[in-house]
Amino acid sequence: MSKESGHSRQDVIKKLGELIKATKVGMLTTVADQEGTLRSRPMATQQVEFDGDLWFLTSTGAAIANEIERDHRVNVSYADSSENRYISVSGTARVLRDQKKIKSLWSPWNKVWFPKGVDDPSIALLRVQVDSAEYWDGPSSTVVQLAGFVKALATGEPFKGGEHEKISL
Repeated sequence: MSKESGHSRQDVIKKLGELIKATKVGMLTTVADQEGTLRSRPMATQQVEFDGDLWFLTSTGAAIANEIERDHRVNVSYADSSENRYISVSGTARVLRDQKKIKSLWSPWNKVWFPKGVDDPSIALLRVQVDSAEYWDGPSSTVVQLAGFVKALATGEPFKGGEHEKISL
């Protein structure tokens, strides 16, 4: 349930899913080492109906798999400045081996990263169970944004750039 708006869990999941689907690629941040160094890399979110889990494909030998095995805490951030949309998702990640799920997520674009195809034995799933998220979904029109800036300057009131919500799943 949203802490700020009181929306139902189902409404929150639907809204978050729509925002993420529109953005597609996120920067997934892991804890890279014992010292707590953070490391981010772009990851393509696999397109499935969002139910509280995000899905990614990775390689079993990739650093990200090792980092997640050591520390399951992750963050995925999405940004689409042309639409004035920003999302930050925190959760728990697991590396999984489920060939049936890999096949259900597979698209021709994945062959760019896995040229051997869907049956490549090095493909692993990365599931992020979302614990919390925060998003900013502002007006994408430059005219509307500019009008909001002018109004804020004229009235002395803070700029309200659209919808902003913190949510827990």
